[in-house]
Amino acid sequence: MRTEFRLSGSGGQGLLLAGIVLAEAAILDDKNAVQTQSYGPEARGGASKAEVVISDEDIDYPKAQDPDFLLALTTEAFKTYGSVMKKGTIVIDAHITDTIETKATIVKIPILETASKELGKAVVANAVALGALAGISGIVPLDKLENAIVNRVPKGTEDLNLRAVRKGFELAKQAR
Repeated sequence: MRTEFRLSGSGGQGLLLAGIVLAEAAILDDKNAVQTQSYGPEARGGASKAEVVISDEDIDYPKAQDPDFLLALTTEAFKTYGSVMKKGTIVIDAHITDTIETKATIVKIPILETASKELGKAVVANAVALGALAGISGIVPLDKLENAIVNRVPKGTEDLNLRAVRKGFELAKQAR
């Protein structure tokens, strides 16, 4: 079993941290995982991408070649990566309305709105997205994801991030 994830959006959305957390949750679940990242020269607002490969076996190549899951938090990320998805599932923020031709299944979840309005902090959109992605993919159980969140988020933000990841997981169950 080799499952590939691409998390995409813009700098400042916390996608690199989300990729690290997803990989750590997989390791806590006794799987092999690697995480790679790419971002533009801008600290915030530029293109940002993290890739995570999770497998029950050794991972011989660390980059996603044909992702099984794509997370797109911006329209630009959806346009860039959604059209090349040949299979799998695309999880996008519900505000993205552009339609593109794709063979993948698109699941719209109100990630940014949930973070800013329900949880009161737009900065936890990455945790909402991570919960949604884990819930849709079934790649790691919620408790392992929660452990990885607590290990990786800034001290003092654990409770907020845990609420966010749980909300994303709940949204995924509703979207199925």
